[in-house]
Amino acid sequence: MTNTTTTAISPEQQQIEQQLTEQVIASFDNCDQPRLKQLLQSLTKHLHAFIREVRLTEDEWNAAIAFLTAAGHITDDKRQEFILFSDVLGASMQTIAVNNQAVGNATESTVFGPFFTEDAPRIPQGGDIASGAAGEPCWVEGTVRDTENNPVPRARIEVWEADEDGFYDVQYADGRTAGRAWLLADENGAFRFWGLTPTPYPIPHDGPVGKMLKAVHRSPFRASHLHFMVMAPGYRTLVTHIFVEGDPQLEVGDSVFGVKESLIKKFEQQPVGTPTPDGRDLGNITWARTRFDIVLTRENS
Repeated sequence: MTNTTTTAISPEQQQIEQQLTEQVIASFDNCDQPRLKQLLQSLTKHLHAFIREVRLTEDEWNAAIAFLTAAGHITDDKRQEFILFSDVLGASMQTIAVNNQAVGNATESTVFGPFFTEDAPRIPQGGDIASGAAGEPCWVEGTVRDTENNPVPRARIEVWEADEDGFYDVQYADGRTAGRAWLLADENGAFRFWGLTPTPYPIPHDGPVGKMLKAVHRSPFRASHLHFMVMAPGYRTLVTHIFVEGDPQLEVGDSVFGVKESLIKKFEQQPVGTPTPDGRDLGNITWARTRFDIVLTRENS
């Protein structure tokens, strides 16, 4: 190992440290699951290299254990602090990049986030996912097609988002379900629904991850976005979201590194009184509209 931190360490001490690393790596040699063996041995190698490179102190080790303990204590069925930690380190996006290699014109993937739930209600085409959540109404439409431009009929589309105050429904204590739903694309792969115009919001920053961001002077804010998960038999499940063109937060940066240029969409503001696509009467308020055409890739492609 050659770096400015360890060059002052005596050869004898370096040998002691290297022998320990090799001993721990060898302790997994009898694992009969090749992938598990690879993961644990590689983790050991890189973790020990990190400790040796930075010359980790015992106080710093204790602080790391306290951080992980606090993350465990604050995590429950509605909040996943470890996902937040993975997100702000860019580990989530790196995992997505490794597992979702670009295929032609396929829609790019991005972070899943900690606020998806399995029990969202189904809505019909043209339905409203807001269910009373506060915010400006937004008409969202598009198609689901494959990389050869064939429609993907009956694709399942899960959508979820925060309200205008920056909170998801699961962050409220009253058990509400709002700002989330799922629908099926029609036989031509088309879909349409009402949602809310996305606004910037901070990730939960009242826990250990938030304290870490504050300590390093990083913003907890995410760029405005709307989540999608799209599934269809024979196709790779797509987890992604779209961002709002012109959102100032795009210039500042997204706290979980989820922005991709191809996912920035124009949300066109509509003046009061502008007729809506489905004839909905919105009264004396503005609304917006956007289009998101989704391209799925075949499994194993």
